[in-house]
This record gives sequence, structure tokens and C-alpha cells, in this order.
Amino acid sequence: MAPFPLELGLGILFFGVSSENVTYCILWKCLPQMKNFFSQNISYIENLYSLWREDPAALEPDWQDFFSSLADQQEDIPSVPATSLRDQTSEGSSALFREKQAAVQSLIDRFRESGHFLADVDPLSPPPDSHPGLDLGIFGLGEDDLQKTFNPRQFPRKEASLQEIRTILEETYCRSIGVEYMHIQDEKERNWLQERIETSRNQSEFSKKEKIGILRKLKEAVLFEKFLHQKFLGQKRFSLEGGEVVIPFLDALVQEAGQGGVREIVLGMAHRGRLNVLANIFGKPLEEIFAEFRDNIELGIIGEGDVKYHKGFSSDMATHSGHKVHLTMASNPSHLECVAPVVEGKTRAKQDFIGPGSGRQVIPVVLHGDAAFAGQGIVAETLNLSQLEGYRTGGTLHVILNNQIGFTTLSKDARSTPHATDLAKMLMVPIFHINGEDPEAAVHVCRLALEYRQKFGRDVIVDIVCFRRHGHNEGDEPAFTQPLMYEKIRQRPLVDDLYAQRLVADGITEKQSHFLTEQISTTLEKAFKNEQVQLDIAFRGKWKYVERDYRPLEIRTGVPGERLERYAQKLAQLPAGFAPHPKIRKLLSARKKAILQDQDIDWATAETLAFAALLHDGFPIRLSGQDSRRGTFSQRHAALYDVKDGSSYLPLSSVEARGSHFQVYDSILSEAAVLGFEYGYSIETPHGLTIWEAQFGDFANGAQVIIDQFLASSQTKWNQLSNLVLFLPHGFEGQGGEHSSARIERFLQLCADENIQVAYPSTPAQLFHLLRRQMKQPFRRPLIVFTPKSLLRHPLCRSRREELENSRFQEILVDDFAQEKTRTVLFCSGKIFYELLEKKTELQRHETAIVRFEQFYPLRSDLLEFELRKMAAVDNFFWVQEEPRNMGGWSFMRPHLEDLLKQKVVYIGRPEAASPATGSHRIHRREQEQLVEAAFSL
Repeated sequence: MAPFPLELGLGILFFGVSSENVTYCILWKCLPQMKNFFSQNISYIENLYSLWREDPAALEPDWQDFFSSLADQQEDIPSVPATSLRDQTSEGSSALFREKQAAVQSLIDRFRESGHFLADVDPLSPPPDSHPGLDLGIFGLGEDDLQKTFNPRQFPRKEASLQEIRTILEETYCRSIGVEYMHIQDEKERNWLQERIETSRNQSEFSKKEKIGILRKLKEAVLFEKFLHQKFLGQKRFSLEGGEVVIPFLDALVQEAGQGGVREIVLGMAHRGRLNVLANIFGKPLEEIFAEFRDNIELGIIGEGDVKYHKGFSSDMATHSGHKVHLTMASNPSHLECVAPVVEGKTRAKQDFIGPGSGRQVIPVVLHGDAAFAGQGIVAETLNLSQLEGYRTGGTLHVILNNQIGFTTLSKDARSTPHATDLAKMLMVPIFHINGEDPEAAVHVCRLALEYRQKFGRDVIVDIVCFRRHGHNEGDEPAFTQPLMYEKIRQRPLVDDLYAQRLVADGITEKQSHFLTEQISTTLEKAFKNEQVQLDIAFRGKWKYVERDYRPLEIRTGVPGERLERYAQKLAQLPAGFAPHPKIRKLLSARKKAILQDQDIDWATAETLAFAALLHDGFPIRLSGQDSRRGTFSQRHAALYDVKDGSSYLPLSSVEARGSHFQVYDSILSEAAVLGFEYGYSIETPHGLTIWEAQFGDFANGAQVIIDQFLASSQTKWNQLSNLVLFLPHGFEGQGGEHSSARIERFLQLCADENIQVAYPSTPAQLFHLLRRQMKQPFRRPLIVFTPKSLLRHPLCRSRREELENSRFQEILVDDFAQEKTRTVLFCSGKIFYELLEKKTELQRHETAIVRFEQFYPLRSDLLEFELRKMAAVDNFFWVQEEPRNMGGWSFMRPHLEDLLKQKVVYIGRPEAASPATGSHRIHRREQEQLVEAAFSL
């Protein structure tokens, strides 16, 4: 028989070799005609094997490789003696039995893939009786095969009847836990999970003490909600009722974490169940929670405060192991999933502070709603961060509180996938589905999920399928839109009663259960009677020595010349053998020369010097964004790359001192998740400079929720400060409506109560001092910096070394004002100054002075008033901007200027527009020329 090509043998997956015989495990996934072909050619393959054993060179190279590779794997493949095969196939040939053996293996693998479809995970509906992909018939098996003995590969039983195999599979994959893991491509992870799941049949044995502990946590959750409903009837609380099993789940997580040496858990969640988690997991004093319902702690509220189910909290919880675990609950607005990247950023900052090995010591946990997890894009963005160098946190435990509804929208209208979790398969991580009325299953999965996370450093998804006993809130009537669903819910008993009844068989009596109820109820009543509550509002930990209130300060931020020269030398020095791009080598040389020879210093050089000086002072720096290593406009080059081997080098690492560290990362193509991450990082790093840079300032609107709900309002809502800096490239240069404006007006609309700082520096020296001031101030506030594009290389946008040595950031710059001759004053900010300056010089308009506002907010009214007093003799005041009239700084600055001047200020600029800028370079140039001309013709 002539040899046939190996590619025709794709139907053969396993070829086991023993010393006495050849055994086969054939995966019949080929076409029917291929199945017949291999059934008829078993003897041929056996002959080929014999030839290979005698002389491998006698076979085609493909067949040599095939037999060699499978022979190497023989220890993993069960060997079934040929005589045994023939003995068991009295009704047919040994080839038929080998086909049955392969079919059984396929059945096992199919249960691993699809068994979760038959799992009993929905408390409101019975599980399906069958699944078409799991019927014996599709594998060529029948009832007459149930008592036959097979030898499955990588299975808890090396030899078992088909009936026993199917029972094991159903108990493992089709009870209260459904699991998806076969999509994981890493074989070690997949096999590890498979071994853990199948050897235990995916369940844990609990001691009587452990079961009572689970019952206690269930009762705490149930009775807490009952108590709030009775005492504060009609108030919104977004109860956990129907999903109380999450409390023993989280309690188990804390206990297991303490046992494993975890130092901290950072948790983020939306409003549903938040109060219950705070009370029964975080140990937030019940008196404080009740006082928030009574709304009688006004004297302890800083700023405007927030609703009780948005607030964060932290505590140290003792565990049974004796170790304490610090728990942090991140504050969160009603934009449900936006807290997820914030949690990741907080976690990464804590891990960076601890140092090597911290990925196992600080664990991020995020609780999601099913509709939000499937529906909100920031979820996918956050998942995508999980394994990236600049953003990974060693794996996140994602817990979905699956109410099977979102407000009034059912799952069938909320997603296009079978499960709410399907999005997470992009990460190739395990997904567990749990029946929300089986607390032991929840605790079992919790332990397994934590073990997996700690071993592999990857995310885990836990889907707790439950229900929402009330409507979206306690005053909502869900039966208007889901009458059938809510009739089922109305009939469901409380989960603690269900579990208590289950425990009777284990010797835990109703009397013991009743005792727990009385004990918990007494605790709630006692706390309710204590109405004297003092809220602790002091900053703690790293924030302990940070001042709360903003105050204008003139902070000297200059750096001695000898230090600048030393930085220049170090930043230009490359590691031995490192070969950067020739243009980069030239750039480094030019920067060094500018400092050493006191030449003009450009924007990127001043920024680098500011970073170097802060690092030398002991302040760590983290910069991230799209293209931040190189810079959108090829100006920064914070990371250099060897042209021969692609290795990288950070020149700023050469000036790190006293624990400081420079990090710079190119982010994913996302604004919302990355800005959320950096915000989270900043609130854990008060003594570090954290910067997020937009590719173009316009793109910040992709993260508007983070800006509005966290950055601008976190202090007044949650007493939470941030030191985050935003770099937003801004400037009108004919690049259209999406590459021109960082939306100055939107940030100015958010300004109140000294909540943020908004600056538009116009010189390299001003940027240098602004960044240094950000860290030298005794208080902390977010800083919005509108950065240049064309000015990066503009010959007039340069500073001298002495401006970095002897000055400070100046909120207002007055150019060429003289009381005896100035008759016209042009107010402006940013890039337009240089165009006005060039026109003024061209026209020799010495009677015109230009006033630049380098900081819009907080507006230094004291400095402005001081300068305006000198301008009493000035006849004309104009505000000049390149942004349209309804944008830019005009609407914000106008009332301040006119109030101090007691006269009108004339606007010069583009008219109101729906889009910030034209896409025509010709039209842009004409508009720009007209507004500059107008400034000197009125």
C-alpha cells in the first residue's frame, strides 16, 4: 500500500504507544468518509508504526515526526492492551471499540466545554433537561454502552463505566456551579483548573462550624435589609435582597486572603448592596449608616456630600488566621462601571508602593451588575488593561451580581450573548456561574478563584445568578414590566431560611438558627438607639500631612544652575553599547548644549528638566497616555530604543534619588479607562506626580464621566483629594474640529470652591515651574494643563536657563506695559499670544500691551486687581482668543474682568460655532489673520 500524506490523518488526535502493543484514541471530528477511511486502515497505520520502530528513516518525514512526538507523550495517554480491547468488543471489531473510546473522550471534553448550559444556576428557573451538544447519540454512544468500561484520559477515574463517567461529569459541571474554562489557551492553567474542579466534583466539604459561619453571614445580610426597610420606610437603599449570598462570598474572600498573607483588598462596586457590604464585610459602624438615613450628620460633612450608597470606606478586618486585612471601598458615582479602572489604579499604586511581590499582597475586587458588565464599554477597556505592563495588578476578581435584569430591561434585550460574562472570554480566564441560593457553592468558588488568581496572576470572573427582590429601588413597582418574573420572585423564600432548612440534616437545629437571628437583631436595635454620631473626617495614612484647603502661594520653584547642568550631563549619557536612532543622539546632544551653554530651552527640554528636578527631590513620577513615551508630536522621547536590538532605556532613570522612580507608559487606545486608572493611582500617591496625557486635547471628552464625576467633584462629594495632572494638547492650526480644542470652556464650567487648577502656560519656563509647584504645594488639587503643539518648535516659545533658576510660576504675565504710553490692553491666553506679539512687532504698536492669563483657575484676582490698578489711563480693553466665542476662556473671564475694570471688555475672536474649528487649512489661516488684524485695528 502506498503511503498517504499525514495531513489526511488529522482525524487522529492521540496515538498511544506501549512496549507490547499499539493503542489508539481517535477523535472523530472528521467527515463521515474520513471516519470510514480510518476504520478501514487501522492495520495500515499499525504497519507504519512497526516500520518506524525498526527504521524511522523508512517513512516519510511527516510520519516520522508524528510517531516521534506521540511517543514522547505516551505517559499521558492510557494504554489499553489489544487483548482487552478485543475482549470488550464481542459485538464488533476492536476498531469499533476504539471508536467508542474516542467518543467517550469527546463526551468528556464536551461536558467541560458546555456542561454549564445544564447547570442549575438560576434560582427562578429549573435547569434544562438536556442539551443537544451533550446527548450520547451525537457521539455514537447509546444506552447499551452505559455499563461498558472505558479508560478516559486525564480524568479522575482511570477506568470507569460510561454510566459512572457521565455521573461524575454531571455532578461536576451541572449542579449549582457552571464553569467555563476550555477557552483558556494556556494548557497549564486549563489543566490546573480541570484537576481542581474534577477531583473535588466542584464542591467543598464544610465543617459544622463553617456552615454556621455561612448561615450567620446570610442572616446578617437578610436582617440588615429587613431592619432598614422597617425603620426607614420608603427611603432608597438599593437593597441586596435576592443577592445576599454575596456577603458570605466576600466574607470567605477576606478570610482566605488573610490566611494567604494578603495585606489589602481594594473593592469597587455600584450602589446595589453597597450598604450591606459596608455593614457586614467592612464593619462600618451601624450607627453611622443609620445616621446617614436620618441625615443628621451635617456637621461632619465636608463640601456638599453625596448619597449614602455612593460613599467609600476603609477598615482593618481581623481574620480567623490572626492576620489583619485592610479593606478599601472606592467611592463611586451612579455611572456604574466607571469605578472599575479607578480600583485598578488604586491597587497598582499600592502595589508600587510596597514593591516586588506586591501583586499577591494587594487584590482588586470589582462587583458588577449583569446589565452593566455586558453593556458598558468601559468594562472591556478595563479588562484590556489586565495584562499590560503599565496597568496590570496581578489579576482582578470580577463578581457579577446577576439580577437577570437592568432597571426594567430583561437580559434578552440587554445583550447579544448567552451569558453576561461572555465579554470576559477575551482574556481567556475562568468564568464561574453560581446559583445565588447556594451559599456553599459561592464560598467554594471564592476559594478556588482566589487560589487561581494568586497562582497565575490573572483575572477571574464569578457570575452569581440571583434576582432583585424589589424594583430598581424600593419605591419602584417591577410588576408593571416583568409581571411573570416578579410573581416567581414573590414566591421565593428568604435565602437564610432555605439554607437553615438545609442544615437541619447536618445537625444544626432551628433553635441555633433562631439564636443567630436574635443576636443579630439585638445588635441592630442597639445601634439604632445610639443617635450621637461623630463622623471622623481627618485625612489618614499617606494623606495625613496634606493640607485640605487651597490657598494661593508664591512658591519658589527655581533650581540652581549647577543642578541643571548635572541633569543635562546625566540625561545625555547613554549606557555602554546602546545605539539610539541617529536623530535621537543629535537631539540629546542639542538639549545638553542648550543647558550647558545657556542657549534657548524648548518645551520638551524644560519638561524633562522639571521631571529630573522632582525625581532628584524624591518625588516619583508616572506618565501615561497614547504615545506618551515618544510624545504625540515626537517631542518628548522619554524612552529611547536601540536600533540594533530594540531594547529600551529611560534617561530620567539616571537621576532618580531617595526612592523616587520614573515610569512612562504608552496606553491602550482608550481615554475613559486609562484616565480612570490614573485618577485611582493619584488618590493613592499624594507625594508623587501622576500625569495622564491625551493624544490630542479634544479626545479628553471620551473620558468626560471620569472628569465630571471623579476629578472635579471627588473632594466635595467624598472628601477625596487628587493630585492628578492632565496634559491636553490645545491650539488652532487648521487641523479640524477634533484636533484643535481641549475644550477649555468645559473645564472652566467645572470650576468652583478651588476644586481644580486650570492652566495654559505659554513658555517652557512656565511649564517647568508649574510642574514643580504642583508637588511643592502643601495641598493637593488636580491640575489641567493645556499644552502646545506648534509651539513645541516655535522659535519664540523658548526660555533661558536663568528663568528656570530664579523664578516661579506666574499666574499672570504682563508684556510691555508702561503707564505713560499704553492706551490699549489685549487680554489673552496661550498660543495666540505669539501671533499677537509678532503682529505688534510688525506694526510697531508700542502703545499696546498684552496680558497673558497663565492660570485661569483659581483666578488670582488679587494679582489681577493689582495690575489693573496701574491701567487706569488705558482707553481700550480687548479679550482676544482663537476659539469660537462660545468656547475658550471668554465666557469665564468676562465677568471677572468687567467687574474689576468697571467697564466693558470687547471680544475679538471667531463667532459662535457648533464645531470648534474648520477642517480647511485655507479657511483657518484666513480666520486667524482676520482676528489678529482686528486686535490692532479697533
